[in-house]
Amino acid sequence: MVSRVIPVDPFDLVVFGGTGDLAQRKIIPGLYRRFLAGQIPPESTIIGAARSEMDDAGFQQLSREAIAEFVAKDKQEPEAIDAFVARLGYVAIDAKGEGGWDALKKRMREGVVRAFYLSVAPSLFGDIAERLHQYKITDPDSRIVVEKPFGRDLESARALNKVLAQHFDEAQIYRIDHYLGKETVQNLMAVRFANILFEPLWKSEYVDHVQITVAETVSVEGRGAYYDRAGAMRDMVQNHMMQLLCLIAMEPPYHFDPDAVRDEKLKVIRALDPVEPDDIVRGQYLAGNGQNSYLQDAENPASKTESYIAMKVNISNWRWKGTPFYLRTGKRLRARESEIAITFREPPHSIFDDAEGWRENVLVIRLQPNEGMDLMVMIKEPGPGGMRLAQVPLDMSFAEALGEEGADIPDAYERLIMDVIRGNQTLFMRGDEVEAAWAWTDPIIHGWEQRGEKPKSYDAGSSGPEDALMLMHRDGRRWREIRE
Repeated sequence: MVSRVIPVDPFDLVVFGGTGDLAQRKIIPGLYRRFLAGQIPPESTIIGAARSEMDDAGFQQLSREAIAEFVAKDKQEPEAIDAFVARLGYVAIDAKGEGGWDALKKRMREGVVRAFYLSVAPSLFGDIAERLHQYKITDPDSRIVVEKPFGRDLESARALNKVLAQHFDEAQIYRIDHYLGKETVQNLMAVRFANILFEPLWKSEYVDHVQITVAETVSVEGRGAYYDRAGAMRDMVQNHMMQLLCLIAMEPPYHFDPDAVRDEKLKVIRALDPVEPDDIVRGQYLAGNGQNSYLQDAENPASKTESYIAMKVNISNWRWKGTPFYLRTGKRLRARESEIAITFREPPHSIFDDAEGWRENVLVIRLQPNEGMDLMVMIKEPGPGGMRLAQVPLDMSFAEALGEEGADIPDAYERLIMDVIRGNQTLFMRGDEVEAAWAWTDPIIHGWEQRGEKPKSYDAGSSGPEDALMLMHRDGRRWREIRE
C-alpha cells in the first residue's frame, strides 16, 4: 500500500511548557516525524514558551537532543533535522505575570493557523488563556489545546470549562486524550461502521460481555505525589478507559462529523448505571523484584489511593442492557498490555454435543504493544478420531497487513496535533462530555472515601488482586490472561 500524507495549512504552534517532559518526549519528536513525512509546510513555525531563560539556539539544541533520544535512529536524517529545528523559536514567558507576552505577540504571523498547546499544569490554563486574550495574540480561528487532567472532579472541571469559555468558543478548544489518537482505537470505528459483518451482532443479544484492559509494568515512581492525589480512577478510568468504552458502546453517528460522534459518546456516558461497591476492586502493589511498594513510591505510608482498579459497569439502554463491561487498569502488573475484548454469546443450539474444546468467539482489539486485531473462531482440530474443536485466531497485525505503511504508524500525539491544525475535533473531548464523565465518576470515589476502604494488596508482576478474579468468577466469567 502507498502511504498518503496530506499536508496541513501553514501554522504557528506555540508549545507552553516547551522545555518540559511531555514536550521534549512526545510533542517535538512527533512534529519532527511529521515534518520528515512531508506533512508540515516549510512556512510553519514552532515556538517553545516556558519560564526558563533561553534563546532560539538553546531551544533548538534542546530539541535536537530530544530527537536523538526519542526518535528511531533510522529516522534521524541530519539534513531533515537541520531543516526542522530551523523552524523552532523560543520565548521566555511568565504564565502568571506580564513578562514575555509582547515578545510572543511579535512572533505571531498573519494568514496562518495559530495553535496554542498548553503542556502545563491545569492551574495555569486560566492565566494563559487570559493573557492570550489580553495581549490580542489570538484570533477567531485560533485553537487552544489542553492536556489532562481536566479537573479532578465535576466542580473543578466545570470551573476550567468556564475559564476557557471566557476567551475561546467551544469550537476552538481541543481537550486532548492521546488514547483517541491510537490507530487501533480509530480502527474500532472503521470495523464497526464500515463493515456489515459486525454491526448487526454489536448488541446485548449477541455479546456476552466486554473486557477493557490497560495494564502497565511501570510504577508511579517519579510522579508519586501527583498520582497519590489522583489514583487509577482519576488517572485512567475517568478519561482513557471511558473513551474506549464510549467508542465500543456508542450508536452509529449520522455522519463521521466531530459533533455527531461526540453526541453519541455523550449518550453512552449518560446511560451508565451507578456502580455498586461490590462491583469495584481497588489495589496497591507491594514491593518486589528490588523495587518499592506503592506506599514507598507515593511517600505516604497511610495512603488509601489505588494503583489498580477493576470494576463492572452496566449501560442502561436498548443496545447494551444485560451485557456487562468489565474494566481494569493498574501499575506494576505482569505485562504492558492494552486491549479490548468483545466476547460473544454461545450459539443458541450446538450440533456438536460431544465435541471437546468449545470456546466463545472473541474479537480482540490490541492497542499496545502490537497494534492489531484478532477474531477468535472455532474450527475442527485436524486429524481422525471424532469432532474435536479448537479455537484459532484470524490475526491481523497492522505492521504485517499494511507492510511499510503499517510498520510506520504515527504516534498518537502526531495525529492529534495535525488534527488541531486542520480544525478537526472528532478525536477530542467536548466540555459537556468531560462534565458528564465526572458526574458519573464522583459518586464512585466519594463512596469508597466515605466507607474508608483500603485498597487490596497485590504482588508486583502479577495480574492484580485476587479479589478482582472473584469479580468475574461470581458471574461465571474470567479475565483474559495478561501475557508476559
